[in-house]
Amino acid sequence: MHSKEEKLAAFGRMLDVLDILRVKCPWDAKQTNESLRPNTIEETFELAEALSAGDTDNIRKELGDVLLHIAFYSKIGSEKGQFDIADVCNSLTDKLIFRHPHVFGDVKVDNTDQVLENWEQIKLREKGGNKTVLGGVPKALPALIKANRIQEKVRNVGFDWEQPAQVWDKVAEEIAEVKAEIERDDKDAIEAEFGDLLFAVVNAARLYGVNPENALERTNRKFIDRFNYLEQACKERGLDLKSMSLAEMDLIWEEAKEKLRKK
Repeated sequence: MHSKEEKLAAFGRMLDVLDILRVKCPWDAKQTNESLRPNTIEETFELAEALSAGDTDNIRKELGDVLLHIAFYSKIGSEKGQFDIADVCNSLTDKLIFRHPHVFGDVKVDNTDQVLENWEQIKLREKGGNKTVLGGVPKALPALIKANRIQEKVRNVGFDWEQPAQVWDKVAEEIAEVKAEIERDDKDAIEAEFGDLLFAVVNAARLYGVNPENALERTNRKFIDRFNYLEQACKERGLDLKSMSLAEMDLIWEEAKEKLRKK
């Protein structure tokens, strides 16, 4: 691993190269916050994919891409006389120190839950910080991640089930309400009740220490692997998926589950 001096030198080298590109490269020179934003979102998802796959080489590369975007936005801010990368770093460092009084102050905590509870209370008290408990939840977050974040935030101010098992009554209640609206065939109400059901299931996952985004993505990947097996097996056996019955496909699906489980 590199020394602190080597890390600082590497960071400075990146900033120097970005300065040169901003002047000499036509593409880099014309970029704005607005033009970079879609690329930033894409790079973030690519990093998330590398993290999910545990691909060390790609994690390193994708972290570099995200870091470049942070430096790029800071460069644009500097050109506008608004802020530079030092302001970004100092702002972050000041916030970390302020939000960790159990490390840099005299506050005592016994566990992670207490750290998170203090974190939310501190953010509410910060000058220029969130004015409400849910004020810091980004509106553009994907719905599943947003639901989990909302529930984490309200938990940290005491709005939560006393025991995890209590959530299952709520899940059962929401399932019944979905079924009732399906019987009525009210499309708008069905969508609303499905939303309530999904929110309750996300809540259940959180209460049992499961990240719902990770859990769902795990199932997505498992389904993809099994369906790819089904598709390939059909090709090898001269079968046409579109003309097969569900029962016929299910036989190969079970085969896929068994074989892929052994990997």
